[in-house]
Amino acid sequence: MMNQVKDIMNRLAELGSEQTLKTFRNHGGVEPMYGVKIGDMKPILKKHKNNHQLALELYKTGNSDAMYLAGLMSNPSLLTPEVLDEWVERAPWHMISEYTVAWNAAESPYGFEMARKWIESDKELIAGAGWSALGCLMALTPDEGIDKEEVDQLLNRVENQIPDAPNRVRYVMNGFIIAVGSYYKPSAEKALEIANRVGKVSVNVGNTACKVPYAPDYIRKVWDTGKLGAKRKEVRC
Repeated sequence: MMNQVKDIMNRLAELGSEQTLKTFRNHGGVEPMYGVKIGDMKPILKKHKNNHQLALELYKTGNSDAMYLAGLMSNPSLLTPEVLDEWVERAPWHMISEYTVAWNAAESPYGFEMARKWIESDKELIAGAGWSALGCLMALTPDEGIDKEEVDQLLNRVENQIPDAPNRVRYVMNGFIIAVGSYYKPSAEKALEIANRVGKVSVNVGNTACKVPYAPDYIRKVWDTGKLGAKRKEVRC
C-alpha cells in the first residue's frame, strides 16, 4: 500500500505545473501541493477507482492534490462518521472542505447527520463543508427523502445569518439557496423568494476572476430549461 502511495505522489509531482500552482494559490490554496489539473489526475483515478483504503492513505498525506484525488478515488458508502470528521478537520482550504469532503459526505450514508453537525461549527471551513454538503444532498436525495420543514428552517436561517457569516460560509449558503431552488421542488418557490430578498452576495474570492452566482437568476434559468427537480446520481467530479 505504501509503495502505491509513494508511486502516486511521485506521479502527482511530475504532473504538477507552476501555472496551476499559481492558480491554486490565488484561490487560497494551502501548501503542500503540486498544482495538478483535475483532468490530469484521471488516468491515476481510472487505475485505482474505488480503492478505498488507498484513498484514505492518500488523504492522510496532507497534500492538496492527493487529498482531492483521494476524494474521487474513495467509496463513499464505506465512509464512517469518524473518518468524515477526520477529513473535515484536516481539510486545509475550501477546495478540499467544500468539494472533496462535502461531496463524499453527501454520497455517504451519513450525509444529513454530518451536515447538521458541521454547520454548527465556529470554524469557517467546517461550517462551509456542512452547507456545501446540504446543497449536494438536495441534488442527490429524492424529494420524499428530504424533510421539508427542516429545509424551510435552513432557508430562514440562511436569510438571517448570511450577511454576517464568514466569507466562504456566505458562498456556500448562497449555493444552498440555489440548490434548493434547483433540485427540491417542495421548497423551490421559497428558495427563490429568499434569493430575491438576500440579493447579491459579496464574497472575497481572492486574486481570481471568479464571481458569486446571483441566486435568483440561476434558479430561474433552471426553471426556464425545465430542469427543476432533476436529481443527480453523483456530485463528485
